[in-house]
Amino acid sequence: MRKAILLLCVGLASVAAGPAAFDPGRIAGRYSRHFLNGLVDGSKYWSDDVLEIVPLDRQRAYFRAELQFYNGHQCSIFGVAHADATGLVYREPEANTDGSHCVLHIRETAAGVRLQDDQSCHDHCGARGTLNGDDFDRKSRRPITYMDRLKRSSEFQDALAEDRGEKSK
Repeated sequence: MRKAILLLCVGLASVAAGPAAFDPGRIAGRYSRHFLNGLVDGSKYWSDDVLEIVPLDRQRAYFRAELQFYNGHQCSIFGVAHADATGLVYREPEANTDGSHCVLHIRETAAGVRLQDDQSCHDHCGARGTLNGDDFDRKSRRPITYMDRLKRSSEFQDALAEDRGEKSK
């Protein structure tokens, strides 16, 4: 009887705590994609998309995404994302130009990592750019070998300050 009561209490405690948070270390690293891009005049050039994910602890990770699109348009975003049950979520405290707030999900997929924002992070992108549905292949994942430089960068420092509520970027 005591075992049953103990198991019931443990079970209720885990339900009350909610689903386990995603571990940012599962997707940590530098992801990249090198591809042939183009301009409206028909000329071609090479571009690189980059996603960096650096765990800060078991609940948070710094991220930076630089994405290139047709005709020189791009998306650029960085911040500290917090773990939830399905991945990492970045909620920008400062409102977009339309009054909405950027909410970016960084989720692990069978093939790698996907960015999803439901178009809420449009202020971080040029006219042809989007952060919604952008996939990075797990095969492109590499360890970040420039961690000291990354941690000294203004993006990293600004992201930490924003996460502490000290200032907006």
